[in-house]
Amino acid sequence: MVVVVVALALFFDFSNGFHDAANVVATIIVTGALSPAKALTIAAICEFIGPFLFGTAVAKMIGKNIIDTSAFNPAAMSLSAGLIVAALIGAIAWNLITWWFGLPSSSSHALIGGLIGPVLIVHGTAMILWKGVFFVVASLVISPIIGMFFGWLFFRVTQFVAERFEATPSANIFFDRMQIVSSICLALSHGANDAQKSMGVIAMSLVILGVLPSFVIPFWVVAACAASISIGCATGGWRIIKTMGSKICRLRAVHAFCSQTASATVILSAALIGGPVSTTHVVSSSIIGAGAGQRVSAVRWGVAKDIVVAWFITIPASAAAASLAFLIIRAIHPAF
Repeated sequence: MVVVVVALALFFDFSNGFHDAANVVATIIVTGALSPAKALTIAAICEFIGPFLFGTAVAKMIGKNIIDTSAFNPAAMSLSAGLIVAALIGAIAWNLITWWFGLPSSSSHALIGGLIGPVLIVHGTAMILWKGVFFVVASLVISPIIGMFFGWLFFRVTQFVAERFEATPSANIFFDRMQIVSSICLALSHGANDAQKSMGVIAMSLVILGVLPSFVIPFWVVAACAASISIGCATGGWRIIKTMGSKICRLRAVHAFCSQTASATVILSAALIGGPVSTTHVVSSSIIGAGAGQRVSAVRWGVAKDIVVAWFITIPASAAAASLAFLIIRAIHPAF
C-alpha cells in the first residue's frame, strides 16, 4: 500500500510538472528569447533545485492542515490507503483532462479537491480541517488578484523607466536576456511551491499508514518529488503552453519579463510563508495584468474568462473525480 501511494504521489508530481511547464516557459518560448529545448532544460534544472532551497512550509500546510490525520483508525489501513489512492487518482485525472483541453487549471487545487472528496464520503465533515481549507480557498481568490496587480504594476514601472522600449531594438534584446533571469527565478519558485504539495501528501500518507510516528519530511521524499516535477517539466505541456503564451494576449519581450517577475515574486513569497498558491492562477493573471498594463483591449478577455471558470470548478471537479475513483475501488475490492 505504501509503495502504491508513493508511486501515485510521484506520478501526480510528474503530471504537475508537465501540466505546469507552461507556467514557466510559455512566455519565453513565444517571444523567441529561448528555444523550447533550452527553455525546458533550464526550467527542469531549476525545478529540481527549488525544493531544496526554500524549506517545507507548503508541504506541512498540505500534510497537516487539510485532513485530520490523528482521526484515522490505525486498524483500518486498507480504508486509509483507499482514500489516499482515490485522492491522487482524482487529482491526476483532472490534470490530464485539463491538459488535454489546453486549460491552465491548478494542480494544487486539484490535489486539495482530491483529498477532500473521498474523506467526505466515508467520514463526513468531521475529519476535514476547514480552517486549512478556507486558507487554500482564500488563496484561490487572492493570489490571482495579487498576480494581476503585480503584472500590471511591473509593466507600468518598466514602461515609465524605458518609455520608448517598443521602438528600440536594443531594449528588446535587453528584455530577451532579462527574460532568462526572470524565467530562472520563476522555475525556482514553482519547484519550491509545487513539489512540496506531493511531499506533504506522501508524509501525511506515511503517518496515516503507520510508517512514520509523526509528520516529518524525510530527505528521500524531498529528492524524489524534486526529481519527479523536474522530469515532468522537461517533457513540456505543449497544449497549455500555446494557451498561456499566445491566446491570452499578444506577448512581447517586455510583457514576458514583467509577468514572469511578478509571478516569481508572488509564488516565492507564498512558498516561504506556507501558502499553497496556484502557480497557474498567478502566472496567467500576471500575463493578463501585464497585457492590461499596455491597454485593456490587448487582453483577449474571452480566453481569460474560460481560464477563470476552470479555476473555480477545479476543487469540486477533482473532489467528484476522486469520490468516483473511491467508489470504483471499493466496488472492485470490498476490503477498502
